Amino acid sequence: MALRSSTHAMQPEFLNHRSARVIRLLAFTLLALMLAMATGCRKDRDRMDDRGASELYADAKQYLDNKSWDRAIQTYKYLQTRYPFGRYTEQSMLDLSYAYFKAREPQGALSTLNRFIRTYPTHPNVDYAYYLKGLVNYEENLGFLERLMPERVRDRDQSAARDAFMDFNELLRRFPDSRYVADARQRMVYLRNNLAAYEVDVADYYMRRQAYVAAANRARYALENYPNTPESAEALVVLHQAYTELDLPELAAGAMSVLELNYPDNYYVQGRKKKKSWAERLWPFD
Repeated sequence: MALRSSTHAMQPEFLNHRSARVIRLLAFTLLALMLAMATGCRKDRDRMDDRGASELYADAKQYLDNKSWDRAIQTYKYLQTRYPFGRYTEQSMLDLSYAYFKAREPQGALSTLNRFIRTYPTHPNVDYAYYLKGLVNYEENLGFLERLMPERVRDRDQSAARDAFMDFNELLRRFPDSRYVADARQRMVYLRNNLAAYEVDVADYYMRRQAYVAAANRARYALENYPNTPESAEALVVLHQAYTELDLPELAAGAMSVLELNYPDNYYVQGRKKKKSWAERLWPFD
C-alpha cells in the first residue's frame, strides 16, 4: 500500500514535465510554420514582381508625375533595394529626394541628397542636387503662417535659412553655368535680406534690454556679413545708439557719418527718433 501511494504521488510531477515538453514542442513547430509561410510569401511576391529596373522606374515616375508622393517614395525605395546600381537607381535618388520634398519630409530629402552627392560627385545632374538641397532648406524656413505674413519670417530660427544660403552659394561656386543659378541667386537675395533683418531685430532687442555691447556686436555682424541690404541703415542706427550709450563718441560719430553719407533721407538722419509706422509706410503722402 505504501509503494502504491508513493507511485501515485509522483504522477502529477511527471505529467507536468511531460506537458511542458509538449507545449515547447508545439510552440517550436508553430514558429517554424510561421517562418516557412513568411519565407514562402516573400518568395512568391518576389517571383510575381519580376519588373526590371526600367519598369520600376517608369512606374515610380508615373506616381511622381501624378503627385502620388507616398506611392512614388515607396516605389523608388523598392527600386533601389532591388537594383542598388545602375543609371535608373542614380536618377531615382534625385526623384526620391524631390518626392520627399513635396511630401514635406525634409529630413528624408536632405539625407538622400547628401548620399547622392557623396556617391556621385561627378554626376551630370549633381548641380540639381545642390539646388534641391537649397530649396528644401529654403522652404523649411517658410511655414504656412509665414506665407500669409512674410514679415514674420525673420522672427523664427534662421538655421535653415543659413543652410539654404550656403547650399545656393555652393551651387553658384561649383556650377556657375547651371540653369538653376538664376533662381538660386534670386532666393539668396531674399535670404540675405531676411538674415540681416533677423540680426537687426536681435540687436534692437538687446538695446531694449540695455545690453549695449551685445547690440553693437549684432549690428556690426549684420553690416559685415550682409552688406547693402534694406536693413543696413537700421544697423547703423543701432550702432550709433549703442556706442553713444557706451560713451564711445568717436565710434558713434563714425557710424553716424556713414549713415548720413549713404542714407541721407533716413528717419534718424532727419531728426526723427523712430521709423515710420506700417500705416505711414503704406501711405506715401505727407
